[in-house]
Amino acid sequence: MASLYLGTGPLEQELVDSIQAVLEESNSSGLQVSILLDYTRGSRGKINSRTILLPLLKKFPRQLRVSLYHTPDLRGLLKLLVPERFNETIGLQHIKVYLFDDSLIISGANLSDSYFTNRQDRYIMLRDCKEIADFFAELIEAIGDVSMQLQPDDTVCIQEGAVHPFRGNRKEFCQAANRRIMEVVNTARALKSNKTAVENKSLRESVENDQLDTWVFPLIQMKPFGIRLDERVTKRLLVEAADDSRVYLTSGYFNLTHAYLDLVLGTRADYHILMASPEVNGFFGAKGVAGAIPAAYVHIAKQFYDRVCQQGQQNRIQLLEYFRSNWTFHAKGLWYYLKETDRPCLTLIGSPNFGYRSVHRDLEAQVAIVTANQSLQAKLQQEQELLYERATAVSASTFERPNRYVKLWVKLVTPLIKNFF
Repeated sequence: MASLYLGTGPLEQELVDSIQAVLEESNSSGLQVSILLDYTRGSRGKINSRTILLPLLKKFPRQLRVSLYHTPDLRGLLKLLVPERFNETIGLQHIKVYLFDDSLIISGANLSDSYFTNRQDRYIMLRDCKEIADFFAELIEAIGDVSMQLQPDDTVCIQEGAVHPFRGNRKEFCQAANRRIMEVVNTARALKSNKTAVENKSLRESVENDQLDTWVFPLIQMKPFGIRLDERVTKRLLVEAADDSRVYLTSGYFNLTHAYLDLVLGTRADYHILMASPEVNGFFGAKGVAGAIPAAYVHIAKQFYDRVCQQGQQNRIQLLEYFRSNWTFHAKGLWYYLKETDRPCLTLIGSPNFGYRSVHRDLEAQVAIVTANQSLQAKLQQEQELLYERATAVSASTFERPNRYVKLWVKLVTPLIKNFF
């Protein structure tokens, strides 16, 4: 299980209790549980992800591994001076993968009660997909190997011979992490290449006979380690989106990188970009400076909308706001419709928000699912349409509403802090 954090409420305790029950039932069957969380987010407060897992770790120290990733960019004076919660802006473990034997759920959702109840997100389950499950299992283990290991006494340590993420040399740590993670990627590539070469004839025949109709490509982005696979694929998708094709792109936090914005504005496909209205933003009503974050997103959206209007592209690029009473919005991803088709042939699903943090600061993973299967295409279309049913198109009048008013200080500060949220 890989997540930003594990919550501490009753629903999360039920999850921990379920893990305990299956470990007790397994006895000596060899069942192993590996949990990867972010160190800063998982350590926030006196009651946190670590404290809810400690009883389990004390009881099953040989069967349970809890790894806490610590960004190499939070170190020295920065680590000393930046207070709790704000230190999470420097970089995080943001991957959300929940894997059980040869099946896995890939999502943008964390293991927290709001996601189990009234926080809109996306989940896709891949059943009995050994190759994909093996890849993600090995990926999470690799990240765990360069992370801190939680001990039964609530201390943390690193593996013997490993470089410390914030006390050791940053360059050496990032190089070691790159080697360990690319080892997983390159092994998967080699296995797939060899398998394809051996089975090339039968594979081609299967495709021609419509027996194979869906491909799943895992994508990872870990810029601190020099790994940018997801960024390259996303850019290529945006560049090659053809005339009159349609792209539905959604992000819980609309803050696209300059490169992605320029591609959206400069390419030919029709774009329907769904973002959270301020009221369903996860930071809405937060105390202190964090409470201004929804207004900062409004300001960013207004700047993009103005660029769309200035270039006369309102008919090609549409901004929409998601609203659902008493819910928050955290869904992210992309659906691609070829020209003159009613159903998507491709979707991206996983943890990235397409923003600066996803590309440059955090550890991210998603999958690209490409399919010619009519049933699966229909399900992806239904998923996309259900999200967009609760959306309202953004217009100039949207930003004139009282609840879209952005204070001057927020406008002035947003360019300075937009790369941190």
